[in-house]
Amino acid sequence: MKQVLLIDGSPIFKEFLSKKLTEESIKVEASNGERDAFIKLVSLLPDLVIIDLLNFSGDLMEFLSKKQSNPNAKSIPIILCGPKIDRSNLASLIKYGVIKYFTTPIKFDIFFETIGRVLKESFSFDTTPCVLDLHLNKSIVFIEVAEGLNREKISLLRFKIAELIDANNIANPKIIVMLTNLDLSFVDVTNLELLFDSILANKDLKRENIKILSMNPIVQELVEGHTDYKGLEVVSNLASVLTSLLDSAETADTSQLITDKILSADENIAEGSIEMRFSGDSGTTEIDEKEIGNVIKVAIIDDDAVVRQLIKNALFSVGASSSLFENGSDFLKSLATERYNLVILDIFMQGYSGFDILKFMQKNPNSPPVIVYSQAIQQNVVMQALSLGAKTFMLKPQKPEAIARKVIEILNGKS
Repeated sequence: MKQVLLIDGSPIFKEFLSKKLTEESIKVEASNGERDAFIKLVSLLPDLVIIDLLNFSGDLMEFLSKKQSNPNAKSIPIILCGPKIDRSNLASLIKYGVIKYFTTPIKFDIFFETIGRVLKESFSFDTTPCVLDLHLNKSIVFIEVAEGLNREKISLLRFKIAELIDANNIANPKIIVMLTNLDLSFVDVTNLELLFDSILANKDLKRENIKILSMNPIVQELVEGHTDYKGLEVVSNLASVLTSLLDSAETADTSQLITDKILSADENIAEGSIEMRFSGDSGTTEIDEKEIGNVIKVAIIDDDAVVRQLIKNALFSVGASSSLFENGSDFLKSLATERYNLVILDIFMQGYSGFDILKFMQKNPNSPPVIVYSQAIQQNVVMQALSLGAKTFMLKPQKPEAIARKVIEILNGKS
């Protein structure tokens, strides 16, 4: 069984991560503090380490240095989670095995996809379209569920509610659940049960303070007929919700209260580490590179589409995002707006050759290092590439993993 070591995760983050990974037959071991973390690292030799920097109590660089000096632990990959930082500094962490950095709040669909790729495991993940949004106004947590019931988001809701209540010190929280634009049938009862169970899992909530806003008879019948949901109330309009949750003195202007307390969020609340929106919610397959958590960016210039994709896939596992170019012209145009940590370059291509690109980059002292990856076996070709500034010359074909290792070596200054 593969194993993940979680270092200094918050109780909520730890519980959620353990639950999800255990369901996928991945063992999760947690540690607290730098000393405990290093002892477990070298004794367990996990397949992956995840460090929650928001709660890390030690010296990160000291821990990474100790890990790197241990021959058994040095190759273990690390994922970091934490606040926004200057991503230009992340490349220096590669030599310690850091392959990803996720800025909180984390989009967990990308997060778990990354863990699966690192562990070479295929995780099950519900992709049902679903809008699940929540915000906090004073002591009221407003939850909107629309379009569908996604089990991943519903399971995550339990932890997000707990995080909001805990981070904002809410003494007597109230919950309003608004179910809209849901085409429900009796096959959805299991997911509705998961939704209500996720809300009721928080022991700080009193049942009389939980109101479900829905006009769907299936919701009404489920709540009324289920003994576990005794005390929950299904209402059909927002005015009823306000009447039941707020003092009579507060409900004088119902329309204004709906706007102020239910449909809007407080500006100065602690957002927490959990993001309820997933990367695919925008309706596009394009993902912001910052969301993926990649540490380095590589340009791959090759007129063979298969070669480009194979290298890209290999680099993803070592924390690199890749920009793919089938010709030198497009790559040179990209330099006006993009910055790369490294370039992988073919020599013989239509238009600009690899030599032309090397000559262009040689004029700029801040150009990234270049790996030439070519089928050319002539000594004069190799020597010309190296004389024009290429860091190394790799002869096609190579295993993509070998190219990824060479990328890491060069960025670590070992080549």
